[in-house]
Amino acid sequence: MIILNRPEILQARWRGPGLIACNLLALVLLASWLWPPARLLWDRLDAAAFQLLNAPLASNMAWARIWGVCNMRPVDLGFGLIMLVILIKGNFIFTAAQVRQALYAFLAVLVLLLLIRVGPLNELVKAMHWQRASPSLTVDGAVRLTVLFPDWARDWHMKDSSGRSFPGDHASVLLLWAIFLSPFAPGWRRWLVWGLALLFTLPRLISGAHWLSDILVGGVFLALIAIGWGLYTPYAAKACALMERFGTPVLRLLGKLPGLRHISLFSGR
Repeated sequence: MIILNRPEILQARWRGPGLIACNLLALVLLASWLWPPARLLWDRLDAAAFQLLNAPLASNMAWARIWGVCNMRPVDLGFGLIMLVILIKGNFIFTAAQVRQALYAFLAVLVLLLLIRVGPLNELVKAMHWQRASPSLTVDGAVRLTVLFPDWARDWHMKDSSGRSFPGDHASVLLLWAIFLSPFAPGWRRWLVWGLALLFTLPRLISGAHWLSDILVGGVFLALIAIGWGLYTPYAAKACALMERFGTPVLRLLGKLPGLRHISLFSGR
């Protein structure tokens, strides 16, 4: 069934209320982590969440194997493929005619997020000494999946620790994807998007590669800043126009191939 009446994805103008709201919410969230009385609450939440999620790995080997697999780099690629399919499947979140623009817009905002992360935010984190090691490296008795499954760690590049865990880069991309899709996802599809974002975030939390606040503060902060400056300014619309100019002819050409002509991304319908 074709889904109609989706809201417009992009507007090539400055939209002050949305830009201010995203930045203000991001700053309030970060301030709550930096303000000492509130930081005590964040630290307690971090410790409780890590104990709740990580400790069961020691007593249930089957459970540990599941999350060991989920922390492998190839599985990350599988998660990314699922996210891509949901984004570009015509008439699921976006209409078939909107799919290309949705992909271009998301890629534009994702690039902005990465630029913010490796540029100004990285310098700010270093200058303010906000960086810290993950709970798997600092909490006594932490269960390390790489220790339980050393062969997997060697062959499949498992991730269960980080010397620089703030902010949660992996989570920031997941949150960006969920926030980007939410205004367009009707009914149960919005629950699906956020359920998958939560599920794909869990491996790093359970393994101890990140504190909960790395995600709820750092990841959300980064995603909101990127959404604000990406979608509530002319940036994404201009980036989309550029990608439309150079990318769409290639997609149309690929759409002539058997098996691809019925995919909305290539056919445009």
